[in-house]
Amino acid sequence: MKRALAFAVMILAVCGAARAAPPAKPPSRPPIVSVSHLAVYAADPAKSEAFYVHDLGGVKRPDPENPKGARYYFSPLQFVEVLPLPAPPPLGAPSIERLDHAAFNTPDVEGLRAYLASKGVAVPARAEKGDDGGAWFDVVDPEGVKIQFVQPPAAPPAIPVNPLSSHIMHVGFIVHDRAREDAFYQGLLGFRPYWFGGMKDDVPTWISLQVPDGTDWLEYMIVGTPDGKGPPPGMSQAVLGILDHFSLGVPDTRAAYTLLWNGDRLKGQAETPKIGRDAKWQLNLFDPDGTRAEIMELHAIGKPCCSPFTAADPQH
Repeated sequence: MKRALAFAVMILAVCGAARAAPPAKPPSRPPIVSVSHLAVYAADPAKSEAFYVHDLGGVKRPDPENPKGARYYFSPLQFVEVLPLPAPPPLGAPSIERLDHAAFNTPDVEGLRAYLASKGVAVPARAEKGDDGGAWFDVVDPEGVKIQFVQPPAAPPAIPVNPLSSHIMHVGFIVHDRAREDAFYQGLLGFRPYWFGGMKDDVPTWISLQVPDGTDWLEYMIVGTPDGKGPPPGMSQAVLGILDHFSLGVPDTRAAYTLLWNGDRLKGQAETPKIGRDAKWQLNLFDPDGTRAEIMELHAIGKPCCSPFTAADPQH
């Protein structure tokens, strides 16, 4: 009888302790510090290599994520990933899409994966790892755009300073519904407003959001109707390539253009430097598939259209 009573008391004590235990604390969001890369498709990899290496000064390295692709580094932690163009469907028209994904750097990829899972975002069971020591996982944003989060390797590749630019300052892609995307990028991930504008002062179609823990940014390129996804019907590959883009930051666009001119690195390019609606000097170049490489000054020369800047500019 005494043994039974003692056992019952022990059970009650254990149950009481279990009930008194505080609830598990939900995971917090690890830092998201910078742009990692933009991944694009190429119909002719050799022509793309000439553009990214000769014209832009990128350093080609193997692609630990996809052995059929290549990485063109602008710094040890930032690159453009060029992938073979997928074959068209047997009975369908070739796709005009050249964007595979956009990616951002974090020091804790597994922590970020767990954080997004706790918020109900569909994530893989674990991050993938490359033979370079880097790790990454993919998610899909509310409009179906693949977004990748990357933890760079502990020993990144040694990449010399690029005289043109060593900084991918922002990436951009088409968006249909600003509110839907804001719920993900601002609400869940903590991206912060930087600037917005458009061709008309009262119609914002370019929305810039800085990463939560740095000065690089993501740019929405608003198109179509709010219920849309992907390229709107009738959009050409050339227009899509203007919208899906990446930007290399430079302190002086005139010096950058002079470097390209004297290096015979502007063949096939029609544009010259101009001042954008954000009051920053810029130069638009295009890879062989039409993806835009925007050479942009770090700072505006004066007051921008449409809205003020609401966060600090990149410094280098």
